[in-house]
Amino acid sequence: MTSTSFRSASAIAAGCIAAPASAGPSFATAFFISLDQLPDGGVRVDWIGSSMIWVLIAMSIASVALIWIAFTANRVADMLPPSAVEMMRKMVSSGQFAESLEWSRTKGGDFGRVIHAALLAAPAGHDAMMQAAESMTDELVVRRLRKIEVLNVFGQVAPMIGLFGTVYGMIVAFFTIAQMGGTADPVALAGGIGTALVTTFWGLLIAIPALSTFAVVRNRIDAAGSEGAREVEQILMRFRPGGSGSPVAAMQAGNKGAEA
Repeated sequence: MTSTSFRSASAIAAGCIAAPASAGPSFATAFFISLDQLPDGGVRVDWIGSSMIWVLIAMSIASVALIWIAFTANRVADMLPPSAVEMMRKMVSSGQFAESLEWSRTKGGDFGRVIHAALLAAPAGHDAMMQAAESMTDELVVRRLRKIEVLNVFGQVAPMIGLFGTVYGMIVAFFTIAQMGGTADPVALAGGIGTALVTTFWGLLIAIPALSTFAVVRNRIDAAGSEGAREVEQILMRFRPGGSGSPVAAMQAGNKGAEA
């Protein structure tokens, strides 16, 4: 956290400490700073509870950025552009194999990368092309899933930090009761109970959107990968063995001519 953030938090804390005990912290302040009620009627900042709240707030800000990146970086139009599928169909059906190989090298998103890997394996036959396409599809899907895995981590870790704050807050509350001989003023318990509830609140606020986004984007990636694999399979049907006039034979002949 930056020095500016620390100064702002200290200013808020100082304002709360200076306030009369009857006024207490504001509702908004309770979501950012954990305060303890003192026996003399004053309040003080609970730095342990406040630190957990600030960690969760920082995670929530990072989570918002990651959610935005996950949605924008995994659009179906980028993974499986309809125009690229149609272009590849036309090129292959018209026998423009060299042109399709060059076009797919730099265009077509993930679909272009898959079809390019398949076309590179054309001299080895149709089965090799299908295997190359499947391997590239799996690689691209895993690569995209790995990038959004951090959302799953946030969704799993944030509630645990919130639960840690809950346990800490309840320990503080029970310790206050013990200090006051079992007849603690409810106001004195408010600090510990507030920390317990606020950390749980922030943990859930992070986990619910993060896990929801992870599930939605993961399904989007899986669906686009499966649909792209079906499109590639249909295009590669033309490369099945069919004698000397087959596209595979033509590409093999072209490669031999280039080597000569």
